[in-house]
Amino acid sequence: MPSPSRPRVSVIIPAYNALPELTRAVTSAMDQTLGPDRVEIIAVDDGSTDGTGEELDRLARTCSALRVIHQENSGCAGIPRNTGLDHARGEFVFFLDSDDYLGPDALRRMVAMADAHGTDIVLGKIASVGGRAVPRAVFQHNQPRTDIFSSHAYLTLGPWKLFRRSLIERLHLRFPPYRNCEDKPFTAAAYLNAAGISVVADYDCYYVRYRENRNNLTLTAADLAHRMDGSRLCFETVARYLEPGPRRDQIMRRHVEWELCGPLRALLPRESEQEARERFFPEFRHWARTWVSDALFQRLDAPDRLLIQLLRADRFEEVLTVVRNAGRDARRGHLVEKGRVYWLHPFFRDHAAAVPDVCFDVTDRLPVQHYLEAASWHGGALRLAGHAYVEDVDALDPATEIVLRKYRSDRPEVRLPTTPCLSANPLPGEGRRYEMAGFTAEIDPATADGGAPLERGLWNIYLDVRAQGVSRTVRFGNRREGGEVTHPTRRRVTTSRGAEVVVPYYTPYGNLSLDVGEVAHPLDPPCQVLRTIWHTRSTLLVGGRLTEEAARDGGTLLLRAEGGTGTVHELPVRCEPGGAMSVFTARLPVGRLGAGRWTLTLIMDGRDEDAPRRAAAVPYFDRLAATRWLRFGCRPYYAKPVALGPARALGLEVAPIKVATGVRRRLRG
Repeated sequence: MPSPSRPRVSVIIPAYNALPELTRAVTSAMDQTLGPDRVEIIAVDDGSTDGTGEELDRLARTCSALRVIHQENSGCAGIPRNTGLDHARGEFVFFLDSDDYLGPDALRRMVAMADAHGTDIVLGKIASVGGRAVPRAVFQHNQPRTDIFSSHAYLTLGPWKLFRRSLIERLHLRFPPYRNCEDKPFTAAAYLNAAGISVVADYDCYYVRYRENRNNLTLTAADLAHRMDGSRLCFETVARYLEPGPRRDQIMRRHVEWELCGPLRALLPRESEQEARERFFPEFRHWARTWVSDALFQRLDAPDRLLIQLLRADRFEEVLTVVRNAGRDARRGHLVEKGRVYWLHPFFRDHAAAVPDVCFDVTDRLPVQHYLEAASWHGGALRLAGHAYVEDVDALDPATEIVLRKYRSDRPEVRLPTTPCLSANPLPGEGRRYEMAGFTAEIDPATADGGAPLERGLWNIYLDVRAQGVSRTVRFGNRREGGEVTHPTRRRVTTSRGAEVVVPYYTPYGNLSLDVGEVAHPLDPPCQVLRTIWHTRSTLLVGGRLTEEAARDGGTLLLRAEGGTGTVHELPVRCEPGGAMSVFTARLPVGRLGAGRWTLTLIMDGRDEDAPRRAAAVPYFDRLAATRWLRFGCRPYYAKPVALGPARALGLEVAPIKVATGVRRRLRG
């Protein structure tokens, strides 16, 4: 009898006293659109006493894809997951907790993503049932292929992901036998060795929830005693696979914040002083000294920097004081001094505490509040109005600047001043704290770059928000007034380099930018060219139809011929009514063009002088042959059509015919 075909996915479900949620979990795996013949379900009953084993056996009688394994209780979720891994045959593995469930199309979508992009791990969007916290940053949009250094994937270390089983077996990965944090080292090791990560963000793949009886392991084993082993293994796993340096610091930061400082602050005060001092403090101190490099220390927020400093200095009493009063001390004010902002924690400049100022420096962490109230053209300049301030820094002597940075360019940024003014909107804070946070500014594309016009390309707009010597630079425009007041149209601007169309636009993240030269935002062409023929030997006829929009707008259509030396000839185009659209004909006297290569474009000027021009390249048609004529009745010339660029636009190569060369060719023929 032939062996059964290999399933695509093995769904592993550890279960201990999991009723009543278990049934929903298992049936969600049974009902996957990927198909029952492509999914195997391995449910491991970890010594349950509430009927979980019997319910699994009942479900197995209704589904041949479900295999039930009964074992003695292990006291953790990792051991039954390992049992499932030992029996898994699928190309991929998915770990499904018994109190959660899958969206019907989850596995199909995740497998398709892994197949299409060759990735080893796929994260499916996680949805909350009943208020359980879920990660959000990584699921802002689909990511076909990414990694832990260029995405937020490492912020979610739960096992509810699609793993390529060959990755797991190559690394000999199994879950450690801990009651809490057992999943983090496993997922971390897989992440650090994965050949690509995918993210499915446009479908709710996995639903997490708390059990009705609230006996989830994450709740019942949340104290330090159950967390320390798994946390220690997290640090060791990162160190095993990453050499010291910026990449290790980037990943270690997550563990320093979540596995060191977070539990230290939240859980250490719950322990007896003896346990805290003798059992847990030495371990935290070791992690702070071993895994927090000086570069990583600088990247931490001030409260975490303070804890790391005290741990490194072996100051247990001060650590205990800080964590016990963390909630109260977080609300203390700030001191602005010499362009820096310091957190006024009780230890700040306390000679007895002897903690350096760098532990309290929050200058680069304070939020910047900004708002775009208006954006409109005034002549050739884009005028902006809004407000911006750094939280907890009074808007005294504001000197905010507009900063323009060209996209994907290392050229120097462009800085423009703003004019401070009273804010048009009421702002928070006591008295007149942010009263002068309002500003107006003008961006004149013709002169912005030190008197020169802005280069063609995309320019992102930033604010360098300054007050009392404190400076913070942020992207601008994602918080703004709605409607037309902040949506200026494109504008044709006259510069020393000629006319240029400038398009204000908002990025997918809502930030304001400028497209100088319609690099990424060209207007739709005003017409369709249907024919090019020689009307005479030296006159080219170009014919076609205007679009409905162009015919309705009623602008002026011109045929433009531009030579390689910058010489331009523009001729009006004659339009004739032709049904719902307008038929046009243009006659270009090629005989009057000088020698060289000429490109042909149809240009439509708007009715308004500042309205942008719409352009359509004249296409190259294979049937258009070369032509010859006599200039001034005696000098022979020719014009040869050529296709220019990927779009195959029409160009004309015009040159005199060398009579002697022609005669020699004829004689040789």
